[in-house]
Amino acid sequence: MALKKTLTIAGSDASGGAGLEADLKAFEEHDTYGMAAVTVIATMDPDNNWSHGVHTLPIDVLQAQLKTAFSTGIDALKTGMLSTEEVIQTTGEAIAASDVEKVVIDPVMVCKGEDEVLNPGTVDAMIQYLLPNALVTTPNLFEAGQLAGTGTPKTIEEMKAAAEKIKALGAKNVVIKGGRALATDKAVDLFYDGEHFYLLETPKVETTYNHGAGCTFAASVTANLANGLSVKDAVVEAKEFVAAGIQHGWKLNQYVGPVYHGAKPRLGAPEVTVTEV
Repeated sequence: MALKKTLTIAGSDASGGAGLEADLKAFEEHDTYGMAAVTVIATMDPDNNWSHGVHTLPIDVLQAQLKTAFSTGIDALKTGMLSTEEVIQTTGEAIAASDVEKVVIDPVMVCKGEDEVLNPGTVDAMIQYLLPNALVTTPNLFEAGQLAGTGTPKTIEEMKAAAEKIKALGAKNVVIKGGRALATDKAVDLFYDGEHFYLLETPKVETTYNHGAGCTFAASVTANLANGLSVKDAVVEAKEFVAAGIQHGWKLNQYVGPVYHGAKPRLGAPEVTVTEV
């Protein structure tokens, strides 16, 4: 059996719920062979309300990891937390120099629970070095507003406007993750393929156990693309996968609860309603 090879270029979450740990779990559940190039190590201090520390690895270490992974022949890849402009440039240039076409850019700008961009200069660097490589990009509402320069979208129409601006920056397909943050009855994401807009809806789950949901979604899209799905089908299945993971999220400790990556294949998934808007 020859598995498709998937790569995450992302940060390590020492708690295991997000970052490359979430990516590798999602890759495995989608029957792909996952590899990782570590950009940063994110730690959480249990003596200080789980406050985050971000420890960036040396650039030469990142470059060596990328050389290793790309030498194996990667079928699809995703990016996650890239903490500095130099890390973003190094990653973007390595992707551009590779022959990988199935590239998912998850423009991570903050740690879960934080509300400030890790480094304001990274937004411009993402626009310059990452978005032109993106077959798909998967910003949340805050990240979409930063990339589009519009401020955080609060309605479907504002999401559509932001998606058009992000597409114009070079991404071929845009998914804006609204989740349960919008004032809607359902958990809503918006998919834009450059011609058509689609709303992807699942029932809202009232839970705080959603750590790693964004990483898991992007990793699922990546694995689906590696396995030959169309972009739209890859996105819809990823929505099912992460919705199931959130539905069955669980408590790690008093600070955080991660999604359950094994939920869909073992417990089933809620139906995704897809509507062109």
